[in-house]
Order: sequence, then structure tokens, then C-alpha cells
Amino acid sequence: MKKLNIAILTGGNVAEREISLLSSQTILDNLDNTKYNCYLIDLSGKDFIETSSGVILDKNDFSLKINNLKITFDLIFLMLHGHPAEDGSIQGYFNLLGIPCTGCNHFSSALTFNKQACKSYLMPYNIDMAPSRLLRQGDKIKWEELGKMDLPLFVKPNKNGSSYGVSKVKNYKDLPKAVDLAFEYDDEIIIEGFLDGNEFSNGVFRHGKEVIVLPITEIVSKNEFFDYEAKYLNESEEITPARLSDKKTKECQAISKKLYEVLGCAGMTRFDYILMNDIFYFLEANTIPGFSPASIFPQQIQEYGWTISKCLDSIIKEALDQ
Repeated sequence: MKKLNIAILTGGNVAEREISLLSSQTILDNLDNTKYNCYLIDLSGKDFIETSSGVILDKNDFSLKINNLKITFDLIFLMLHGHPAEDGSIQGYFNLLGIPCTGCNHFSSALTFNKQACKSYLMPYNIDMAPSRLLRQGDKIKWEELGKMDLPLFVKPNKNGSSYGVSKVKNYKDLPKAVDLAFEYDDEIIIEGFLDGNEFSNGVFRHGKEVIVLPITEIVSKNEFFDYEAKYLNESEEITPARLSDKKTKECQAISKKLYEVLGCAGMTRFDYILMNDIFYFLEANTIPGFSPASIFPQQIQEYGWTISKCLDSIIKEALDQ
């Protein structure tokens, strides 16, 4: 069979750029080179650059010209964390070009990337979540209302990942500083009630028509919470499979499957939870989860008994069959 030309889209102009570069390298290392011709494409500024040659792609058709040979792509493997892929923006561009992409479509991506909108969408589905307030940059902040929320509080960008700009506030006098920090990363932020419990994460993907829910990972952070250092600088212990009873494991996996289907997800999606008072509280969905050597999703694939290559084959087939 003819090998498929796969563009692994990486980089970007956001805080998560370095994580994206690490994730895409893991993808490249594990895609079967007997099936695919793989090209790492770095979104740098407004240009798409093929990393090995330094050639800039033609944005009119997302093609690459090397040694007078024009290369077009059968599939885009999205490994851009944050904007413009996790928020659904770039999917519209590739839809116009008729090039399939891995992962969620533009609507599901935009919905899940906006934490508060996602929580509002899920309200009718009986998903347990922490109480929260949305603040928009430029609006007058009603500090007296925020002062009625129980401490501690989390302040976080509404549309961002990797825990950039997130603060845990234990005293109301520290709230303005935390708000200012979060606004450095987004024009919308959320003030969220603190959930005092253990953190868990659960990956999901589709193999043919079957939704596969992976083993759960328990996250034990050495820091105040699962922040950037805990995620990427070995400041946490990640236990896969999680130390949960069979009953609680099945309960969490059932919630993950429900979320995956209700939110219209595709490809790899990871759901994060806090277990408090025997209840799993949904934190957020990650539609392009980290895939670096330190990331959770690859750990869960291997614990499930699959190779990463086999999982990536399923992700690609799903995208091509849509």
C-alpha cells in the first residue's frame, strides 16, 4: 500500500510551545515508518516550517516543496497544545482545504478549551463540578461577591493549559495578585472553589466503533497542586493504575466514557478529576493531551497493554474515516 504523508503539527506561539515540541517528537518516534511518511511542521509566528529542511509551507494548500518536489498531506496529526488547535481555530482552516485532522472537531475543541463554557454545557448531565465564577478582562470586578466564596480558591485562565497562570489562594488579600497573574495568560479567568481531595486523570480514545477507556492515573504532587513543575519537571508521582477499588475505578471510567460521548470528542482526550468525599469532581478535558515522555497518556496506553504505535494507528484511522 502507498505510504500516507502525515504532517505532525507542533510548536505554536503560546506558553505551551516547548511541551508541544516534546509531544510531537514522541508521536514521530512511534509512528510506523513502513506506513507513513512523517514530517514535523512547526507553527512559528505565522509560518508553517518543515523542521528538517527549514522550508516554509504554502498556506494556500498546506503543501511543501523540497527539491522541486511538491508534497501534499493525507492527514494532519495535531500536536499543538493550546491555541490554535485545542481551541478549534485551526481545524476550520484544514476543513476548508479538505485535509483531515486527528482529534476533536472545531466545536468540541472550542467547547472543552473554554473551561466555564464546558461546565455550563455539562450542567444538565449530572456531572459533579466545583463552583466557579467567570471574570472578563476590562469588566468591573465585584470583590465583595468573590469574598463570599469559601477559601482556599483556585484562580486560573479560562482558556489555557499546562497550569500556566494558576494560583491557589488561601487569603483574600492575595486574590488581586492571583487575578492579575491569570489575566497575563487569558482575557477570561475563572475563580473556582477548592476541592480537597486526590487527583486522578483518565485517557480515552476510539478504536473503530469502540470507545476505549484507559487505566486511571493517580497524581500525587509534591507541590501545592498539580502545577507546571509537577506536570513536566518531575515534581509529582504518577501512579498507573491508580490506587482505587474496582468499584471506584469503574465509576471513574464510566464518567470518562460519558464525557467523551456527551462532548462529542474524537481522538485522544484526557479527563481530570478530584476525588473528594467519595465523589469524582470533573476538572477539565484535554483534547490534545501532553504526549511527552513524562506525560500521562502514553503511560496509560502502555498499562492498557497496547504499544503507542498501535494507539496512533487507531487515531489516524478514525480521522481518515470521518
